[in-house]
Amino acid sequence: MKATKALCIGLMGSALGLCSLAASSPAQTAPVFHTSMPAGYDVLLLQPAGTVLTFLGLIECPGLEGAQHITDGVSARIVNTDGKSLAYFPDNFSFRITASLRRVVLLDPTATFAISDQPQDLLLKFKFLLKAHHGLQVREIQPESVQMIGVPADIPYDERVYRVSFNVKDLPVTDRCVLEVLSPEGVRLTKFHFDLL
Repeated sequence: MKATKALCIGLMGSALGLCSLAASSPAQTAPVFHTSMPAGYDVLLLQPAGTVLTFLGLIECPGLEGAQHITDGVSARIVNTDGKSLAYFPDNFSFRITASLRRVVLLDPTATFAISDQPQDLLLKFKFLLKAHHGLQVREIQPESVQMIGVPADIPYDERVYRVSFNVKDLPVTDRCVLEVLSPEGVRLTKFHFDLL
């Protein structure tokens, strides 16, 4: 009985010691940000053509190269290479969005959309809008420029790559940014997130 009681007291002491150690542990450093970061993908089905459309997203933000996410509970922060905390997103960043009719992602479509255009024509007509969520408020930001890179638009092709660039001022790092990819009629087809915290 005494041995069991001593064992229980020892285990409780060890557990309390581990809790104390965890509570006093320093903030953790997350992986470093890079100039180019994957933003995910989405697979859609276009009707009546029955064609699968895949979107691939990449975030391009040279201003974040080498920055780190310091996880410290409610005091989490982003610090740049000289150790200073960032209060705002870098002023300039872009999304590189690939829209492909090839099966580049072997997953089932997440949604179905009815389109009046031929799928290859649709690839040339996307619109883009950035929404910055700040608590319950949403701010809409139009692209500074939208460029089609790679194969020229006048050459028929089953894949198009867009660089959608933004110039923002005083966009807090606590905001949640969402790039929406829209049809020519303004219907949201997919979205890509750019969150720092």
